[in-house]
Amino acid sequence: MAEVEKKTEETNMVVGNMSEEVLNRLSKMLDNITCGWKQLARAVSEQPRFCCSESQLTSCSLQALSPAGSPARALLAQLADRSCSLDFLLHCLRKVDHQEAVQYLTSTVAEMIQITVQPQGQQATVGGRVVLTCRAAGPPGLCYQWFRGKEEVLEKNGCTPELILCPLAPVHQGHYICRVNHGEKCIFSQWARVRLVSSAGSSPDCSSSLFQGSVSGLRITHQPEAQAVSEGDSLLLVCKAEASPPAQYEWYHNRVPMQEHKTRAFEILCVTTAHRGEYRCKVFNLYHETWSDTAGVTIGPSSITDASWVEVDRGLDSQEINRSTSGPGINPTRPMASHPPPSKHFHATDKVALLIGNMNYLHHTQLCAPIADVHELTNLLRQMDFKVVSLLDLNWQEMHSAVTEFLLLLDKGVYGLLYFAGHGYENYGNSFMIPIDAPASNTSEHCLCVQNILTRMQEKETGLNVFLLDMCRKRNPHDDVIVQPGPLKVTANIVFGYATCVDAMAYEVKREDVSNGIFINFLKQRVCEDEKVTVMLDRVAEDMGRCVITRGRQALEMRSNLSERRSLTDQIQTSECSESYSARNLQWAIAHVLPPSKYLQFDCGVTVQLGFAAEFSNVMVIYTRILDQPKDIVSCSAQLTDFPLDVDVDLKTTNQETLLEAGSLLLIKDDLLSPEVPSLYTRLRSLQRLKRELTFTVCLHYTYCNMDDEVQERQSVTVGKPLVSKLNLYEPRPPRACSTSSSFSLDSFNIAEGTTSVGTSSNTWPYYGRESTSTDSLTSSRSANIPEETDSPELCNDPKPLVAGQSLSHSLS
Repeated sequence: MAEVEKKTEETNMVVGNMSEEVLNRLSKMLDNITCGWKQLARAVSEQPRFCCSESQLTSCSLQALSPAGSPARALLAQLADRSCSLDFLLHCLRKVDHQEAVQYLTSTVAEMIQITVQPQGQQATVGGRVVLTCRAAGPPGLCYQWFRGKEEVLEKNGCTPELILCPLAPVHQGHYICRVNHGEKCIFSQWARVRLVSSAGSSPDCSSSLFQGSVSGLRITHQPEAQAVSEGDSLLLVCKAEASPPAQYEWYHNRVPMQEHKTRAFEILCVTTAHRGEYRCKVFNLYHETWSDTAGVTIGPSSITDASWVEVDRGLDSQEINRSTSGPGINPTRPMASHPPPSKHFHATDKVALLIGNMNYLHHTQLCAPIADVHELTNLLRQMDFKVVSLLDLNWQEMHSAVTEFLLLLDKGVYGLLYFAGHGYENYGNSFMIPIDAPASNTSEHCLCVQNILTRMQEKETGLNVFLLDMCRKRNPHDDVIVQPGPLKVTANIVFGYATCVDAMAYEVKREDVSNGIFINFLKQRVCEDEKVTVMLDRVAEDMGRCVITRGRQALEMRSNLSERRSLTDQIQTSECSESYSARNLQWAIAHVLPPSKYLQFDCGVTVQLGFAAEFSNVMVIYTRILDQPKDIVSCSAQLTDFPLDVDVDLKTTNQETLLEAGSLLLIKDDLLSPEVPSLYTRLRSLQRLKRELTFTVCLHYTYCNMDDEVQERQSVTVGKPLVSKLNLYEPRPPRACSTSSSFSLDSFNIAEGTTSVGTSSNTWPYYGRESTSTDSLTSSRSANIPEETDSPELCNDPKPLVAGQSLSHSLS
């Protein structure tokens, strides 16, 4: 009977027993769509305790957005937490017919040994009894061998799972360890110390050091050496140590741990300038820890071995004299005769955009145009299949978190676009976006540095990086810090479109209803053109230059190293990264889910409908309608009240009969469901600050035909966390190590002082330019574009054309 129990224990291994190496390799096999982790998740659900909820599967899917993330690895971790056996995992892998994973796991399990019961340190009196236990799971026929220090325990039970020391004598005290092996494979338990104590409980004097006569018990025998290599070369650093128990290694680069490098040999096959710096290795075991010497690594330019240099002497007769300095090769200093390359159609693996419009500043002049600019550009980008997150009035933390979430949506080949309308400035070549809570005398520490965001975008190996900055670029006299962003890669896919030139201001068109920024007023006419991004922006600049009102005051400036004909209209092809594409879709969808319509039944017999529409990703309109009421009720209305303090609700404009009275300039009634039914509208702003589910009260006011007094009924309604509130942008994101040359990291974004708008008559310009045509309307193709973030079409009113006498107020935006 005892033998049967032992065999069951040895073979009953669980997923948590597998090493990181095995789990990572198995995860790579399962990270695919056709036969992967999703199919495995369905298979394991045959046992209820392994069934994953929708939120858990969503969490697994989102792991694909992280550079080192793995949905399959997350699923295996959940199975490990629930003590899923390897036998059941193999059964499910066979069920989904994943032959590669079955074969790998079968061979791995056959050789795997895992300590399940570790020996524990004990103390006893002379003549007493001590039992040290070590048990392991693995293939049948495991062998045990106990050691005291470096010496084998030769007693009869020294090769069994239980080492019994009885009667206990002074010679027995010391450190014990057990080796478990199966053939050539072996594993050691942790150390356990046996001590003798007197009957009073005091322990005799004994050394706590594992190695008698050794200062540390851990000795580095080979130090890593400093190296100078060229870009593209390989780098190998080695650190060796003698220790018992065996030493473990952990490498550090510029004092930052490198989680993926935990062996004595550290190797990079293709180095870049990002790998330069100082390297050290931490060596440790159960009892001791020590550090290697510091090894400096310098990275030089790439080596050229076969280049052939040619001197060209151009005299009056334009003769060329060639002097070859090496063997035959291509002359790197002469342009090669070539024909124009054939036209190539580029594509994106996905297209995502973050649009931020800041207007209601706490310590700076408030702006008018960003709300219309963001809304209009949102609609135009959606027509080109961009996934758009549009946000209004963000503070420092919210801007920081929003950019971090935006970066999660980026991946290899993705087109990323960032648009900002608000106050800003430029110092020493760096552009800073100002949040609404920045102090009046703000500096870079209060702001988001655009160049730092670009550095983070490049880490994602994006296909195109576009920045459209609709803000002023004046120097900030309060900020003397020279911010040094991390090094940029040479990617030839960066485009900056500045609304104005260096040390100049950007302007907005003042209108009676909806204002527009000058930049967007011209950009919206060109942005959907099927042209290279730089060509499109050049045409926008030419249009602005022909406008009387902007000439000499505001001129678009473009900076770009875009070498390919990439356009914002390029098609999306997802075949190269379908798993990441699915995860991005999911991440985006989470931030754009509206509550479903609700139907409330009141005791008086009245039925009330609650409807929801999104104006922006963080602005929502709630409307109430009376769908049914008894004949004896002559008047009836449903009003909303008791909103949480987290969201921004103007009580003066709640429960209004029109969207305009409710403060919504961009939604129109005809675009909501059943517009013919009378409704009351309430507009909720700043949903990104909602810390818990949105709960409010519906208060029904009604009067019976035979009564003069009004009657009220109330119902509390909870609609979850709508739109972007699910992302908890108010929470700080994990810090990110910054470059040694940077005074701050992207995660401590800088937001600089905005600019002040001067509205006096001496600082306004009469509009002498052309009047707006229909293409200047707030939405150029309204009927063709239905925002993805709403349950109902989200359309906007056409602003009235500009007329003479209207003015432009300028602002350091």
